[in-house]
Amino acid sequence: MPDYVVEFGNAGEPPEPDGRLDAPAFHRNHEPIWQVLSIFLQGKTGDVLELGSGTGQHAVEFARRAPDIVWWPTDYNENHVRSIAAWRAYAKLDNVRPPRKADLSRPDWGLPSADGEWPPSFLALLCANVIHIAPFSVAEGLFARAAHYLRPDGRLFLYGPFMRDGEHTAPSNAAFDRSLRAGNPEWGIRDIADLRKLAARGGLALVDTVPMPSNNFILIFGRR
Repeated sequence: MPDYVVEFGNAGEPPEPDGRLDAPAFHRNHEPIWQVLSIFLQGKTGDVLELGSGTGQHAVEFARRAPDIVWWPTDYNENHVRSIAAWRAYAKLDNVRPPRKADLSRPDWGLPSADGEWPPSFLALLCANVIHIAPFSVAEGLFARAAHYLRPDGRLFLYGPFMRDGEHTAPSNAAFDRSLRAGNPEWGIRDIADLRKLAARGGLALVDTVPMPSNNFILIFGRR
C-alpha cells in the first residue's frame, strides 16, 4: 500500500515535494465540521488539541478561520506528522503549533504534562475519523484521558460514523463496517451507547449529537 494513503480504502494524491498530503475526506467534511466547531469557539480564546490530525489540512484551515485559537495538531502516523509540519510551514500561521506524535492507547497519550510551552488545559479536543480505524483500546484511551486535558468549560468533539443501540444508521455504514473488520478485526464503527459508558467512566457526558453529511455525526462531550 502506498505511503500516501490518507483514509481507509482511498488513496490521496502523491505528496507534494515539501511533504504535504492531500486527503479527499478533508474536501468533503471540513466545512460541515467547522459549522459545528465555530458555534462553540465563537468569541472564545484558548487552545484546541487535535487528536489524529491526519494530513494537517483541518488544523491549518480551522486555525486560519479562528485566529484567536491556538491549534495543537497530533497524529500517530509518522507520514502524517511530516505532512502536518509541511502544511504548517506552507500556511505560515502563528496559531498552529508544531505537530507531536500521540498514541491514544497509552495512559498519557505520549504527550507532555503542562510545562512552559504545553498548555495546562484545552478549550476543546477534536478527534475526527480515528476510532473506527483503530483498535477499541484507542477509544478507551481517548475517554480515559480526555477530561484531564479539558478546561472545566471545554468540549470533546468526536466526528465520524457511529452505530446507535447496535444498529447502523445507513446501509452504506453497515457495508463500510464490514470492510473495516475484514481488513482488521480490531477496527469497526463504534456504538454511541458504548462510547457514553466510556465517557462516564472518564468523567464526561454526552451533551449533543449532531447529524452530519454522509451518515456521520459529531458527538460532543463535556465534563459531568
